Amino acid sequence: MSLGFGHLARIGHLYPSGGLCDYEIQLMAPEGVQFLTTRLPFRNTGIADDLGLVENLEQHVRLLADADVDVIAVNCTAATLLAGPDRIRERIGTATGIDSVTTIEAVLAALRAAGVRRPALLTPYPDEVVEAEREFLRSHGVDVITHLSLPRATPVEQAMIEPDDWFGLAASLDPSTIDGVLLSCAGIRVADQLQRIEDRLGLPVVASNQALLWHLLRTLGIPARTNRYGALLTGRFDTPTETVS
Repeated sequence: MSLGFGHLARIGHLYPSGGLCDYEIQLMAPEGVQFLTTRLPFRNTGIADDLGLVENLEQHVRLLADADVDVIAVNCTAATLLAGPDRIRERIGTATGIDSVTTIEAVLAALRAAGVRRPALLTPYPDEVVEAEREFLRSHGVDVITHLSLPRATPVEQAMIEPDDWFGLAASLDPSTIDGVLLSCAGIRVADQLQRIEDRLGLPVVASNQALLWHLLRTLGIPARTNRYGALLTGRFDTPTETVS
């Protein structure tokens, strides 16, 4: 007898409309965890579009609430840091009564858990978004040592970057100068490169979709045990956390 696709958890997933990589978080998820995706308007990659992504947030989260989801994830790294994760979660809670998490919170938690304080930052962002992220990370005790970018103007173009290009960029880093790598963006194809990059550099790697999945699983009390997507999802860095009631 089948237990059903979402028998462990149903997760409401808010994702940029122009993004093509919402499948990656489901790909990495344990069997029994189901992501239900609703799109938020996002066609270009600058700060104005990042902020516009959450303008009508309440309308979209109410649609996810119809599916009796256990938690709602707002999955866009740049938009959630720019709009403010606390404010986003407050708005979702008021609209639905459902707990939520954001990508930037998950990234910060993953960096802390992995002991990464001086990472290399790899992004597909324009300069204005990179600077905003570096400042945000700095304000939370993470000092970006170096930044390498493959900037793209739209989320569709971000998704068209070949996964091997991210490996090549990471492989050019000097691991003696950093303590980890942050691949920032929920809209890039990188899941299958994470373990490969860790093996090459001998350092922990945190990526947006990977970190969000890890944080959600910890929040829901579901163990993550896979050797395919980097040390974060093996449980190596796990510590006890409160679960959603």
